[in-house]
Amino acid sequence: MTETPDGPDTPLSARVSAPERLPHPAHPDVAVWRGATVDDVDAIHAVIAAADRVDHPTWVTPREDVADTFALPDVDHLADTVLGFTADGDPIAVGSVMRHPDTSATLKVHLDGAVHPRWRRRGIGGRLLAWQSERARQVLAASDLALPGEVHLYVHDGNDGAVVLAERAGMTTERWFTTMERDMSRPVPEPDVPDRVSLHAFDPMWDEAARAARNDAFRDHWGSLPTPPERWAQFTGGAFLRRDLSTLAVVEDRIVAFCLASVNEDDWVTLGVSNSYIDLIGVVRDHRGEGLAPLVISRTLRAIAAAGLERAVLDVDTASPTGANALYERLGFTPTERDRVFVSRF
Repeated sequence: MTETPDGPDTPLSARVSAPERLPHPAHPDVAVWRGATVDDVDAIHAVIAAADRVDHPTWVTPREDVADTFALPDVDHLADTVLGFTADGDPIAVGSVMRHPDTSATLKVHLDGAVHPRWRRRGIGGRLLAWQSERARQVLAASDLALPGEVHLYVHDGNDGAVVLAERAGMTTERWFTTMERDMSRPVPEPDVPDRVSLHAFDPMWDEAARAARNDAFRDHWGSLPTPPERWAQFTGGAFLRRDLSTLAVVEDRIVAFCLASVNEDDWVTLGVSNSYIDLIGVVRDHRGEGLAPLVISRTLRAIAAAGLERAVLDVDTASPTGANALYERLGFTPTERDRVFVSRF
């Protein structure tokens, strides 16, 4: 799938070949393939949730995450999502192709989807990924930007079928992410807070400043692109972010570090214990090396413990440039699961 004959200084439209028209997949066990509309949120979630319980049984994608994508102005599900149904009308497969809205450095396309576990090992997943791959090429080829093009696919460790399909599609593993958990019955360290630093829960008045801090902190992280206002608003205004558990470190009215946590009680059932997921941890680049990350994480962990939750969970890039893995281990986190990221570059 990798194709860079003229290098990234040539527009993607001149570098990437793609079919002018792309029919939906065809498979004898799938009676109907079609694009998705907002009325299909429950059908999409039904397939993804069933797959989640097999592919990574400690968490399940919230319905809200699916619904939120239909509110994004840059997502066209009718063209970029395909749903497969049985003759009885049951949804059994879904695949999406979503372009990241930021194109300041890279045009990145993310593939997501699943086949219902009861309908696997029949070749449906192969047909679905082939369609997604060709649709991703269409998205890249439609751009006249002279940028690197990337297609990303996340696969949970142990989902061997998805690994085989990705490799057959010419994608290669470029990164691993590790899930880490902390037992909240263990004491939480309380580092000294420097006089010039103040720690706060995440008040809405800080929303835009927090987005700016997030984009600065992650601009040298692998695969990360700036988060635009509309996607940030979905995150901070969504059903799961817990502002009381989240922490901001402020110096002279500027956010210099953050630890943002959420709670999804559906995950309590799948993980087996009550927990909070730590979505984002970061320190702006000109304040790294000042011990701010342990400050914000420890304050959030103490808030999680005070809320009576039994576990804290996070994910980390195993090759993080900030040495995050070692920091989290020192704070009592232990690794549990892994995901790999398959990438095709153009």
